[in-house]
Amino acid sequence: MAAGFYSPPGELKTRVSVFHAVLSRLARADLPVIAAVNGAAAGAGMGLACACDLVIAAESARFTMSYTRVGLSPDGSTTYFLPRRIGLGRALEPTLLNRALSAREALEWGIANRVVADDHLASDAHAIAALLAAGPTRAFGAAKRLMHAGWTETLESQIDAELRTIGAMAASEDAREAIGAFKEKRPPVFRGR
Repeated sequence: MAAGFYSPPGELKTRVSVFHAVLSRLARADLPVIAAVNGAAAGAGMGLACACDLVIAAESARFTMSYTRVGLSPDGSTTYFLPRRIGLGRALEPTLLNRALSAREALEWGIANRVVADDHLASDAHAIAALLAAGPTRAFGAAKRLMHAGWTETLESQIDAELRTIGAMAASEDAREAIGAFKEKRPPVFRGR
């Protein structure tokens, strides 16, 4: 992507627009999206990581904005997701100073959810994905939509959205399965319905 920044401005804008569409679809997907960060999440890579629901980082991973270092403004959804993850004051520091954050700093700041040994990154990310895939996926999608909507809603409208959504989820097959499994003292088997 770095070579793309040295393209004519119109071409750069077209390339970035495609990436923006991908980020929007990730954020709005009903399924949880996991980023497994190995190496550097720089510029658009930082935006991609922040757009995901869960970020698992290898101990050697680094997170950096990099845009202003090359005379560009932030992009790749970083101005939307980064302040929401860590707050405006913290988001300005890597943006203006271009300081790379270690995986541990990213965890402490709230960018990463977990830091794992480099050689465990793939297996840990797959284990989390398998856990989520076996869960109540409709409820995950509903929870994700509610969390995103909460940034722009009033307290009362958000409570109303929660009430409507929990009512819909209570009528789902997965909720009935979970209640039956609880009564029968067995693990539920969710089907995403």
